[in-house]
Amino acid sequence: MSILSVKDLDVRYGQFRAVRGVSFDIAKGEILALVGANGAGKTTLLRALAGANPVHGGSVHLNGADITHMPSHQRVAAGLALVPEGRRLFLDMSIEENLALGRTVGRDGAWSIDRVLDTFPNLVKRRHALTGTMSGGEQQATAIGRALMSNPDILIFDEVSLGLSPLVVDQVYASLDGLLKTGTTIILVEQDLTRAMAVADRVICMLEGRILLDSAMKDTSRDAITEAYFGNSRRIEGHPA
Repeated sequence: MSILSVKDLDVRYGQFRAVRGVSFDIAKGEILALVGANGAGKTTLLRALAGANPVHGGSVHLNGADITHMPSHQRVAAGLALVPEGRRLFLDMSIEENLALGRTVGRDGAWSIDRVLDTFPNLVKRRHALTGTMSGGEQQATAIGRALMSNPDILIFDEVSLGLSPLVVDQVYASLDGLLKTGTTIILVEQDLTRAMAVADRVICMLEGRILLDSAMKDTSRDAITEAYFGNSRRIEGHPA
């Protein structure tokens, strides 16, 4: 059984359909890269999965349970955690206090503050400093760590490298390397196609709210993804054009 099943999802802003009939399943332990140009519907889709955007039609099931209209805090308790675009940290709280918030959902699991600090060693010396004084890379690591503290079954990253220098992105991905190898189920939105192809088992490319390409990474190519990205390809795995 899939850990996450999305069927005919429709998400709207007024009359505008930002996500149109999107369907996909993700298996336990799979790393799915979600790519597409700005405005393709990626963030709207992720926010709908996390409960931040209401769903107009279709369904979302997590571990077999219908969470389509479940409030976002209940989805976290059910095992779904989102690292949002822009991080959304409490800047007047310390790194450690932000991390501790992730434990308030009360899910059992191995993630603790010490384990997060082991994963992101750049946070160790500043664990008691206010998050608002941190660099972009430190804030991103804190946002990821806060999500991990909820011991999620599925972890969703929206734009891991957004606004970060290439050097800092390298540092963040180096820290994430161990996590990506633990069998954690991940959905990753990443504008850097090279990074996405290097870590993901599968790729979905969206265009104008629809899925234009859904393929195992080993069965596709950079050219095929690029063609779908710009809408130059009608080839779709498992989805109508």
